Amino acid sequence: MTDDVMTIREMCDAFGVTPRTLRFYESKELLFPQRRGQKRLFTRRDRARLKLILRGKRFGFSLEDIRQLLDLYYLGDQQRTQIARTLELARDRLEEMRRQHQELETAIAELSQQISMGEDALAEATATTAAANETD
Repeated sequence: MTDDVMTIREMCDAFGVTPRTLRFYESKELLFPQRRGQKRLFTRRDRARLKLILRGKRFGFSLEDIRQLLDLYYLGDQQRTQIARTLELARDRLEEMRRQHQELETAIAELSQQISMGEDALAEATATTAAANETD
């Protein structure tokens, strides 16, 4: 293919996604490949959108949030609305991620403590069993 358009296989290879993923994003009106018969041809615009979709998913944005943000690109206000809304969602998501991180840190500490207690209990039980066997 040319630099202007890519086939579904080229898109999959370039972005590490499956054809099913691309078709799913198309069905959700996130991507709009050109059709030539049964072939889907993805433009530079589609590639840019897919890059943003994948980044948004990595950050935990919903597909609906991503779709709405992408749609704001065309308002004609030099993307001010899109950038402002993206920043708002990003700040909210960062706060949620920080909260989840703290919860995970707490859970890790608690689980580590439980493991240590279990190891101590097992060592004590093993020592008690060994001592009982020696006295028999």
